Amino acid sequence: MRTTRRDLLKLGTLAAAGAALPALAGQAITAGTVPKAAKPLDILILGGTGFTGPFQVAYALARGHKVTLFNRGKRPSPEWPGDVEQLHGDRNTGDLKALQGRKWDVCIDNPTSLPFWVRDAAKVLKGNVGQYLFISTISVYADGSKPGMTEDAPLAVYKGKDAMAETQASLMADVEGLYGPLKALSEAEVRKHFGARSTIVRPGYIVGPRDETDRFTYWPLRVEQGGEVLVPGDGQDPIQVIDGRDLGEWMIRLAEAGTTGTFNAVGPGYPLLMDAMLYGCQAVSGKAIQPVHVTPAFLEQEKVDLPIWVPRTGSPYSGYGQVSSARAVAAGLTYRPLATTIEDLLAWFHGLPADRQAKPRAGIDRARETELLAKWKARATG
Repeated sequence: MRTTRRDLLKLGTLAAAGAALPALAGQAITAGTVPKAAKPLDILILGGTGFTGPFQVAYALARGHKVTLFNRGKRPSPEWPGDVEQLHGDRNTGDLKALQGRKWDVCIDNPTSLPFWVRDAAKVLKGNVGQYLFISTISVYADGSKPGMTEDAPLAVYKGKDAMAETQASLMADVEGLYGPLKALSEAEVRKHFGARSTIVRPGYIVGPRDETDRFTYWPLRVEQGGEVLVPGDGQDPIQVIDGRDLGEWMIRLAEAGTTGTFNAVGPGYPLLMDAMLYGCQAVSGKAIQPVHVTPAFLEQEKVDLPIWVPRTGSPYSGYGQVSSARAVAAGLTYRPLATTIEDLLAWFHGLPADRQAKPRAGIDRARETELLAKWKARATG
């Protein structure tokens, strides 16, 4: 089965829940390890307690910036007791009173998938923030099948009646049809209200510690067990992932530099093929694997969904593993080694409660994999 926009949003929603679990375990940034910025900024972060937000906060504090979070206050923020100002409201209901009468150098908008959230935020923040950084997604592109997509590729078009009337409920009811178009319209709202002071960042798969989706995590965990591994395709399909820390820290550097424009934020900075990723996991875990490649048709027949992977041709999403990040790299996006991401991700996951570790949220269990391997071998020899 193939990755879709539904996967990107539905599992991304789980990623946002990461703050409720052990936070920056093993990944803490201290002031002594990061040089101070040349000029301290007052930074407002909308959200900030999900997947990448805490990395933004930790890096911003280490760089000497002042940070204010605005969210519903539903999740704890134990990483920064007393270090971060906490403002509460609800963008779903338009409760933004806590932001009124305040000014910040920069606003980072993390959780928005609905255009009215940007519209309403702009009513309060327009003229009161120097730069507006918006986290979007590569799902905004109209045609995800084309390799080498740049930031200038055509965007998905909204076909509903009233984009401003869409809600989280209506979005979840039609993720496939609405997610990309509504994100594109949210971008348009940012540009409408903040103009040349806008920065749009379009990530693909965000991975690493705190990733509650288990999409990428499935593969290091599986390789860690060794043996025959069911692998979709021929092992030569490209994949792209970006460590949430690389993304979050780069957002702060964009703010420091006052960099505006639109950027695809994908990694790891070089072509990465499926088999190479698996052998990278093997190098970290030290467990030998034997990849068993199966065809996409077999996976479709068996109704199997293996995360992260998409075939390099023949899928509406084939381009998701081949998006251009050249503009972002030129603007200072850097990548830690993939081995570091894998090692830290495994350490974080194994630090979760046992019942959580026992129930991965993506991929297939070993019993199902064993069954599929037997079916594939029987088919190949029959």
